[in-house]
Amino acid sequence: MNAPENASPTVAIVGTGQIGAVHVECARRAGATVVGLVGSSPDRARAKATAWGVPVVYSDLEELLEQPDIDVIHIASPNHVHASQAIAVANAGKHVICEKPMALDSASAGAMVDAAQAAGVVHATCFNFRFYPLMHEAHAMMLSGELGEPRFLTGSYHQDWLFEDTDWNWRLDSERAGDLRSVADIGSHWLDLMSWISGRRVTEVCADLHTFIPVRYRPHGEVETFSGASAAGGEPVSIDTDDAASVLLRLEGGARGSFSVSQVSAGRKNDLRFELAGSQRALMWSSEASDTLWIGRRGRTSEVLLKDPVHLSDEARSVAFYPGGHVEGYAEAFTAFFASVYDDVARGGPAAAPRYPTFVDGYHGACVADAIRASAASGAWTEVRY
Repeated sequence: MNAPENASPTVAIVGTGQIGAVHVECARRAGATVVGLVGSSPDRARAKATAWGVPVVYSDLEELLEQPDIDVIHIASPNHVHASQAIAVANAGKHVICEKPMALDSASAGAMVDAAQAAGVVHATCFNFRFYPLMHEAHAMMLSGELGEPRFLTGSYHQDWLFEDTDWNWRLDSERAGDLRSVADIGSHWLDLMSWISGRRVTEVCADLHTFIPVRYRPHGEVETFSGASAAGGEPVSIDTDDAASVLLRLEGGARGSFSVSQVSAGRKNDLRFELAGSQRALMWSSEASDTLWIGRRGRTSEVLLKDPVHLSDEARSVAFYPGGHVEGYAEAFTAFFASVYDDVARGGPAAAPRYPTFVDGYHGACVADAIRASAASGAWTEVRY
């Protein structure tokens, strides 16, 4: 069912973890009515529905898809079920927003693209970092030619929430999360953001992946993401996914780059940062200081641009909610992202050039991940096959 133009879309969330809560909150802030929830554990789903104020818990995805009055389904479940769930949603004629990594490999991601495009539904991948106002500003600066040609892209995405051997989460289980962890879970964000801002896709990679904590202790029961809960006294489990990675990049047009990812860097809570050196100017940004953008110049003083809609481009102003001096961050980026998707839902289908990352962008990310996996295994430069 397509939402009438300008109507508030009705949405349901698949997934009851930390990111599911984000989807519920930010969908509401973007104007949607959250009417249903699905989880792998009915008891947990009912408890979360009560806590989040969601009126209906469906027994499974099949029951949810039978509801004619739900316009959009948000998939915030573990990685291994993204593809099957998204394809089922698209085949049911419902619009779909899927968490990243979109799938465990590019073949599955490609099948998701095919299903969504065949159904004519709106489809989006949760690369929410694009929707920080200053990231839209960086994108506008690149499009205008102000930065010149992109030359060198460097950066990192570091966290510490899996620093201890007693830290546990389902993402450590390769059967549920896939055989790439830090690369797919957080590296996918960095790669999407830099490809989008620079306008250049990655063509080749040379990757080094490492597991610093080969044995961890799994608790009895689930542990929510970023909860800080300890599994002291839990069951020892061998880990076969990457705690950290370093990746060299070659991009379209001759640009070069490198980035690192880590989920074991003490004190780094959720720090995505990059420096993009263009032939005219350079940019540097960190998600933990999201309202400032450093602009580097050779022949004159460099500057720090503060997020203030009065001084931003039209593109950046369109995703800024508050005046200068009022910090916007994680929740506002998700809200702006969802609002952009819901605009197309109200129109009944995807725009010719959507303003948000689609399943095609998620597929591109999966192709790069496939190449990183192959490069780490061979120790050689590996071509990205799109």
